[in-house]
Amino acid sequence: MTAIQTSNPAFNFSEADNPFAYREGRAIAPSNVTTMSGVVNKTALLATIAIVCGAAGYALFQHFPQGLWIGSIVSFVLVLGIFFKLRSSPQAAVYLGPVYAIVQGALMGGFTMMLEQILIAKFGSSVPGGLAFSALLLTGGVFAAMLLLYKAGVLRPTRLFVSVVSTATLGVMLAYVAMFVMSFFGMQMPFLSIGSALDGGTAALIGIGLNVAILGLAAFWLIIDFGTVEESVAQGAPKYMEWYCAFALLVTLAWIYWEAVKLVFRIAALAKRD
Repeated sequence: MTAIQTSNPAFNFSEADNPFAYREGRAIAPSNVTTMSGVVNKTALLATIAIVCGAAGYALFQHFPQGLWIGSIVSFVLVLGIFFKLRSSPQAAVYLGPVYAIVQGALMGGFTMMLEQILIAKFGSSVPGGLAFSALLLTGGVFAAMLLLYKAGVLRPTRLFVSVVSTATLGVMLAYVAMFVMSFFGMQMPFLSIGSALDGGTAALIGIGLNVAILGLAAFWLIIDFGTVEESVAQGAPKYMEWYCAFALLVTLAWIYWEAVKLVFRIAALAKRD
């Protein structure tokens, strides 16, 4: 497999720190290299930590909603620090991976609670089983579908694929930043803002369409991540790269989950309004 260039922040590091750039005479013992089962196990562990902390965050922020915004700022600074640290020292993922799972899990739980409370306040009820359950099912389904497509060779992380997905992701991120800045002035970005889900009509339908498109974009990152993990295993990366790969996969899964929560919220709001 040719080297995969990815713009996933968790998979980027300099040439000097690249753990795959082995030199002759620096062979690693077979027991100390990255394996696919090791990546799977550690990804499952980090996902479990995120889910448990998500449940805790849901309960905590339900009684202290003001803390959600404080937590968002703290989380943003902490996550940036984690990304910068792992770019230069990927071996730090052994302990920073669980830290990210705890922080991101609690934050996603808090935001899920906020959206659920909006549904209950406006329509008197949420979705059957709750937003979190529906979003987790959708996230799991997307993961399984992307893995199947990757294994079947239908989707592969070619240079063109990575380039298109990276460019589209940059556009979405810039739109999110613009939306965040606009919120300080009491303005919303049409259709992309979650508020459009409550307006009904064409605005809500367009919002759902955009949400589906962004969810699909997030799902495509799994194809890039799968390719990078496979390459790590094939090149005999150090054992600590199992944690690094698991962390990178969790970053993508967190994005997919967030888009899934918003999609379920939008569909529920439209259905209840009608």
